[in-house]
Amino acid sequence: MSLTIPAAAPPPSGWPPGNNLAPRDIEELANELVAYHALFAPLFRREEQRQWALKYLQGQLLDLERKSVEPMALALEGGNVQAMQQFISAGAWDDDAVLQQHQRLVAETLGDAATGVLILDGCDFPKQGGHSVGVARLWCGALGKVANCQASVVAAYASEQGYTLVDRRLYLPERWWSEAYQERWQACGIPDQTPFRTEPQLAGELIDTLHQRGVLPFQWVTFDEHFGYDPALLDRVAARGLWYFAEVPHDTRVWLERPGTWVPAAKQTGRPPTRERVVPGQPEPVRVDQVAAQVPAEQWMLAQIKEGAKGPIVADFAFVRAVAVRDGLPGPDVWIVMRRTRDTPPEVKTYLSNAPPETPRERLIWVSGMRWPVESAILECKRDLGMDHYEVRGWVGWHHHLTLSLLAHHFLVRLRCRLGKKITRADRAPSPPADGGGAPQAALGRQDGHRPHRLDSAPQLRRLLLAPPPHPAPARYLLTN
Repeated sequence: MSLTIPAAAPPPSGWPPGNNLAPRDIEELANELVAYHALFAPLFRREEQRQWALKYLQGQLLDLERKSVEPMALALEGGNVQAMQQFISAGAWDDDAVLQQHQRLVAETLGDAATGVLILDGCDFPKQGGHSVGVARLWCGALGKVANCQASVVAAYASEQGYTLVDRRLYLPERWWSEAYQERWQACGIPDQTPFRTEPQLAGELIDTLHQRGVLPFQWVTFDEHFGYDPALLDRVAARGLWYFAEVPHDTRVWLERPGTWVPAAKQTGRPPTRERVVPGQPEPVRVDQVAAQVPAEQWMLAQIKEGAKGPIVADFAFVRAVAVRDGLPGPDVWIVMRRTRDTPPEVKTYLSNAPPETPRERLIWVSGMRWPVESAILECKRDLGMDHYEVRGWVGWHHHLTLSLLAHHFLVRLRCRLGKKITRADRAPSPPADGGGAPQAALGRQDGHRPHRLDSAPQLRRLLLAPPPHPAPARYLLTN
């Protein structure tokens, strides 16, 4: 037996793109940023805000060791440290309006109802000291250990055209509502009516907002077990008519067949029972890792998930229909998708999905490989754009900085899509040469101590262009062992 599926796009961050840009293309890159900024300019109330928004975006695209306000301002012609700090830390401009415009532009660049996926992930920022908004000793994914950091939840949109971040939420640990933190709360300018929300609740807010706006076309929502462990989030996604594909902990329990339920008959005395219960004698729910261990060998199928930087990434897959557990009772019908690596010993990951029973298995395999875009987008925003270099402490400053980081990343994605045929494909195959021949690779930054002029950022923009997705990959085979 064999099935064919299109291979998922490889992670572009694995292969630095080459280019065949003509000199005139390079010269136009800085002008492209000005034109891109003009799409947002009306959303800033004052002329100086528009000016500093452009300067901030230009600064994020420079080749600097650190991209906090001071080094960016000093590197930019016309930069002003104090003015840029005020703009980002306390400027009276509306992040939400800017993000809505950002999402409309992302839809123009990447929107695709057939392949669009919304991906949620945590994004953490290590911090020194205890005065930055939301900072606490938490598990820090960026460091892989418990550390002093700020935590957030970000949403990425991905399709066949590419990927970028589209929204973000800052997580405030519950201790920030205690009396001991009230002085810091006020100093950081956190809005008074801000409620406590867990990270899965923040993810749910992001999903709700993006779905209600209806700008970005997507049917699938995917996230790792940091969010997938929460049944309330899964049900929240399902209630919107969306399909989740959620990694879940191995101790998640399901029924392999729907058990019967009943409400016990009333007794002669006492209050009559009203709560539904599982009929006595029904099978107990089982852990999903136990389900994986009991899958017969012939039901595991080998599939290529995607092209990786070092070659194809393959795994064994198995699929079981089951019934999710909700408060000790049978809940929705779900897919259990099990993915097993070919390492020794193998690693097994387990997923739940509310996709319809008729969903092709090759589609579930494809979605299982769609977590890398959010990880790549976060990496690129931090590595190339200084998303984690900020030194602001307050609520407003954090949101302003993250908003402009999202805009800067999408600018590069948008530009790559427009110039895609002039940039080496992500699968390392050459693209057709641009008219006028290739341009020499420019060194980043200035070595002579002079401030760069406006067009000096053009070769830097070229160097930072993100790798394009490959042309449609050939079909790969799913084989039963």
